[in-house]
Amino acid sequence: MGVFSHYYHLFNQNFTGRRNTVIIPKPQKLSYNTPKSFRPIILLNTLDKLIKKTISRRLQHHTIRNNYLHPNQLGGIQQRSTTDAGIYLSHLVHAGWTKGLHTSIVAFDIAQFFPLLNHDILTSCITKVGFSL
Repeated sequence: MGVFSHYYHLFNQNFTGRRNTVIIPKPQKLSYNTPKSFRPIILLNTLDKLIKKTISRRLQHHTIRNNYLHPNQLGGIQQRSTTDAGIYLSHLVHAGWTKGLHTSIVAFDIAQFFPLLNHDILTSCITKVGFSL
């Protein structure tokens, strides 16, 4: 049984049960008529949080070490920040100007993408790149 198989079983045992969720209104909203005005907080016990953090760090370390992530993947990665993304974007714009190019930026908001993701397909992709479940 591989390390990731062990974590996968721990994850399933600890995270697939019922969870208590508290809905908290976001501060300083002009209107509370839309779901985006609220923040759901899932209440997990301390052991669950520790296991989840450990799994997350191990997966992140493994994906970075084996070059599964593009070097410009900055969001959600330890030691990489929004500031890094801004500096890189600024570098690209200035490099384009230096070459006499017109530079444009197209930005997409994919914040709601992951909850809509088909998790069976995600599991299949993770298995295909070498993680054993």
